[in-house]
Amino acid sequence: MDATLSRRELLGATALGLLAGCQSQTTPEPVTLDGTESCDHCGMVIGQQSGPVGETYYEDNSPAGHDPPTRFCSAVCTYRHRFQTEQRGWTPTVTYLTDYSSVDGEVGETDGTALLTRHLDASAFAPTTDVTVVVGADVEGAMGPALVPFGEADDATAFAEEHGGQTVAATDLSREAVEQE
Repeated sequence: MDATLSRRELLGATALGLLAGCQSQTTPEPVTLDGTESCDHCGMVIGQQSGPVGETYYEDNSPAGHDPPTRFCSAVCTYRHRFQTEQRGWTPTVTYLTDYSSVDGEVGETDGTALLTRHLDASAFAPTTDVTVVVGADVEGAMGPALVPFGEADDATAFAEEHGGQTVAATDLSREAVEQE
C-alpha cells in the first residue's frame, strides 16, 4: 500500500481541515440575573439597584469567583470595567446592556430623584453593537446618572427629548463620556 497522497487528496484533506478549524464560534448569549449577584466592578448587589445593568464575555478571561459572564449593576460599571480590562489586554467577545426598547421601562421618583426600573431577564439584554445610549439624562441608576441603552434609535431620541441628554451609539461611547456620568 502506497502511503503517499496524491496532490488532489492532499488538497482535499487540507480544505477539510481548514473548514473544520474555521467553524464559526457562537457568540455567548446573555443570562438572566437573579438579583443576588454582586457587580464585578464595584461590588454592589445588582438586584438592589435601579436602572440598566450589563454583562460582558471576554475571549480568554473570566470574572473572579464565578462562571462568565462578568456582571454589572449599571451600564456605567459595565463600561468602566471594560475600559480598565482592555488596558490589561482583555478582549471582550460581547457586551450586553439592558435594552429599554424591549422592556416596559418606567421612570419613577424617590426622594426627588428620577429612577429607572431595572430588568434582569436575559430577554431584556441587547449587544452594545445594537444599541444607542442616552448620556446625560436626568434619571439615575446604580452609579448616579444612568447611561440608558435602547435597541431602537427613535426610542433613545424620544427618551432624550423627555429626560434630557444626548444619544450616542453604544460602540462610540468614550471613556470621557462614561467618567462624566
